Amino acid sequence: MRSVLKVKPMEVMCSKIRGLITKMMMISMMMGCVSGTGTLHRVGGKLGWTPSVNFTEWSSHESFYVNDWLIFNFDKNMYNVLEVNKTSYESCNDQGFIKNITKGGRDVFQLTEPRPYYFLSGRGFCWGGLKAAIFVQETTPTPAPVQARNGSPSSTGSRIMALVMVTASISLTWSVL
Repeated sequence: MRSVLKVKPMEVMCSKIRGLITKMMMISMMMGCVSGTGTLHRVGGKLGWTPSVNFTEWSSHESFYVNDWLIFNFDKNMYNVLEVNKTSYESCNDQGFIKNITKGGRDVFQLTEPRPYYFLSGRGFCWGGLKAAIFVQETTPTPAPVQARNGSPSSTGSRIMALVMVTASISLTWSVL
């Protein structure tokens, strides 16, 4: 004799609604993470963390805010990246550093506080200019809307966010049906 499992339509509907709510919460959390991540700055631009870059000049063209990220690209067999205090930065002292952020030559560092950050490379490379001072501000200024060709305000970020929302809505609707 075959046993038949009977599922009530209301239970099926509640299960689908729970799944939909879970997916919406996950999307909301992911969007919250994306919006607060900050900007990624490639230290030294295209050349990276090398003695041939004038880091004072490079940083003067950047704006750094809390939650921004720095990425240091360098040859880990030659250079390293040390966070130091101002005195060590000015004297190129690589002893007693705050943090060694060298991991693999493509290392990231998050700027978590509004203060000056000082970085240098040891092994004598600091004396050749391989050091950077980063001055971090509290908050990112609110960008003014960009005028589109038709005269209406627009921005790439809002277009991307709208695309994500539409895609998520279609995906969620499809999964419920």
